[in-house]
Amino acid sequence: MDRRSFLGTMTAATLLSRRLAWAEETHKIDKIGLQLYTVRKAMPTDFDGTLAKVSAIGYKEVEFAGYFGHSAKDVRATLDKCGLTAPSMHTGYSTLGDKFPEVIESAKIIGHEYIVNPAIDDSMRKTADGWKRAADTFNHAGEACQKAGIQFAYHNHWWEFNPIDGKLPYDIVLESTDPKLVKMEMDLGWITVGGQDPLKYFALYPGRFPLVHMKDWTKVPPTPAPGSAFNMDDAPEMTDVGSGSVTWKRIFAKSDQAGIKHYFVERDMPPTPFENIRTSYDYLTQLRF
Repeated sequence: MDRRSFLGTMTAATLLSRRLAWAEETHKIDKIGLQLYTVRKAMPTDFDGTLAKVSAIGYKEVEFAGYFGHSAKDVRATLDKCGLTAPSMHTGYSTLGDKFPEVIESAKIIGHEYIVNPAIDDSMRKTADGWKRAADTFNHAGEACQKAGIQFAYHNHWWEFNPIDGKLPYDIVLESTDPKLVKMEMDLGWITVGGQDPLKYFALYPGRFPLVHMKDWTKVPPTPAPGSAFNMDDAPEMTDVGSGSVTWKRIFAKSDQAGIKHYFVERDMPPTPFENIRTSYDYLTQLRF
């Protein structure tokens, strides 16, 4: 082999190596987020310190489930100080009416890109008509958000996968809402408890899932019966992300199809919150898909 051929081979090998390295880098979570419900017990007494600890672990994004009495300007200042962003927040169903303009205004100040409703009223969950009325409310909220340059989304638990009149409530919401106005924040832990495969929904509704919650189970508990008083204190199977049975690599291999942009760790009842979120973070930084 002459010098020119040898150099050409070396150049091709170098380019291939770089491409493989690039491919590996793109198939990981660049900004791991935390749903702050996980550390909610620390938030009321040490709001700034809690966010600082979350940032020190390595998290880049957080999702709020309440501001614990702090103004939107103060929340934004603390985020900036800690080097965090908050692309999304949760707000109760009761705020989607007359109070919603205030929710949107706070979201704009803090820098939220998404406003998420995590659950509808218990009474509405009992009938298909209740879910359809909720979907109408979501469409209206989505219109208001769109005008403000924000995206509305809905977050699932397990009860969306208990059939009502032969129909899954999750399907009712997806079919009854405008995909441009209402996106979904898929809780990947709860959908497994509901006995459903996330990949099925990614394929049916590509691009509809810009946000996901990551929670794991040592063993997936059976789907709670409709109307049952399921308490997280009674769910010892919940564990840190990567310590359980959820197949994260399989799910996130379809991230592009799903349209996932933000990944939030969540553990509802962590025994040692900051140790637990560190374990999840360490696993996710190593995950490749």
